[in-house]
Formats: sequence, structure tokens, C-alpha cells
Amino acid sequence: MEVESVESLTPLLQPLLQEADQWGEVLLLLVLLVGLEAVLSADNAIALAAISRRLHDPARQRMALNLGLVLALVFRLALIALASQVLAFWPLQLLASAYLLWLCGRHLLGKDDGVDDPDGQDPAAAGHGPHGFPHDPGHPHHGATLGSIVATLALTDLAFSLDSVSAAVAVTDRVPLVMAGGVIGIIALRLTAELFLRWLEIFPHLETAGYLAVGLVGLKLLLRLVLPAVEVPEWALLLVVAALFAWGFSLRTAPSRLPEQGSGDA
Repeated sequence: MEVESVESLTPLLQPLLQEADQWGEVLLLLVLLVGLEAVLSADNAIALAAISRRLHDPARQRMALNLGLVLALVFRLALIALASQVLAFWPLQLLASAYLLWLCGRHLLGKDDGVDDPDGQDPAAAGHGPHGFPHDPGHPHHGATLGSIVATLALTDLAFSLDSVSAAVAVTDRVPLVMAGGVIGIIALRLTAELFLRWLEIFPHLETAGYLAVGLVGLKLLLRLVLPAVEVPEWALLLVVAALFAWGFSLRTAPSRLPEQGSGDA
């Protein structure tokens, strides 16, 4: 092709080249936002899995995760749309920090090992604990309903979203792009939480490690609120979380099994 032809086509090709550059930037930013969601949501996934695990029926666990994360998606999109006003609203940050620290402390004090009661009967009253095993009268359990678990899942993700959304908004101010990353993040969170549900049965330290990471996020939000001039390096927090996860996976046991039907002494 002659030089004159190339020069005559340049005005026509320029908009297409600019659009291609814009799409490349959008895709790169989307990958970066999804990566941020994945890195910042590992402890979130453990917390959601541990919360839904209070419903010992696997079908009810999956239902709670589905409903809870649909509600969480609505909250997260609203948070992204109002990010400029909400992220600067210190009472919400304080409430989110207190909630995450409460979740962590509740677990460490052994207050969150309730069981579900799908039939309206308290397992403790029947003399049985979770999974049909004999109940220890010295450790009473409190029923957890599907609705309460769904609400807890949605509120927990909302508290975590203050951290992940602020990180995403720092990367780009394109609200539709941040929302797209949030939707993909919720889908990935749902799949990851299902995986952690199985791992929690095998690795006994993993649940405590996850809740300690939850407390760490709560402390991070509180520190950002009380001492905004203090910048804690993100890599330092990630190293602490990685160390907690390494400890969580350090001990493996055989998954618990239900007692066989019809077994017992004759």
C-alpha cells in the first residue's frame, strides 16, 4: 500500500484504535479488580462458610449461601454506587469494624457453635447435638434459623466490602467497571465458600484462622478510622493473613461421618 493511502486512512482508523485502547484498558482494569476481590476475599469466604456451617444440612447450607450472597450483591452494588458518600461516613466504618471484631471474639469465646432446627424442635431437648450425636448437657446449643444465617451472611459481606470497595475505587473511578468486578467477585466468593465448607470439616484450625483474619480486617478498618495518617503496608497484612492460612491448613483430620443407620447393639 502506498504512503498516501495510509495517510488518507489514518483519520478513519484513529477512532477504532482509540476504542481498542480503551477496551484494552477496561479489560486490564477488570482483571485487576477481580484479582483484588480474590485476594481480599479469602478470609471473607472462610467466614461465610463458617457461618453457613451452623446449618448442618448441606442443602440448607447451599440455600443460605445463595440467598445470603444475592442479598450481599444488592448491598455491595449500593455501596459502590454511593462510594463517594458512604466510604467517608465514619459511623458506618466504625460499625463495620465493631461487627467484624464481634464476629472474631464470638468465635474465640465459643459462642457461635449453634445448630439449626429445621423441624422446629430443639436438638438439645431431644438429647442430641449436631449430626445426631448425643448432646453434651454441659454445652448447650442455641438454634440458628435459615433467615438469621442469611442475614448474617449479607451483613458480614457488607462489612468486608468496605475494605474491598475502597481498594477498587482507589484503582478506578469507573462505577460500572467496579460494579462488574463486584458481581464477578460475588460469584467467585460463592464458589470459594462452597470449597471452604468442605475444608472446614478436614482442617480443624482453619475456622479459627479465618476468624482471626476477620478480626484483622476489623482492626484495619478501626485503625484507618482512628489514625488515618498511619499507613499499614498492604503487603504486611497479606503476609499475616498468609501465615494464618498456613497455620489453618497445618493440621488435617479425617472428615466426620454420620453414624450408620441401623447400627448399634442388638
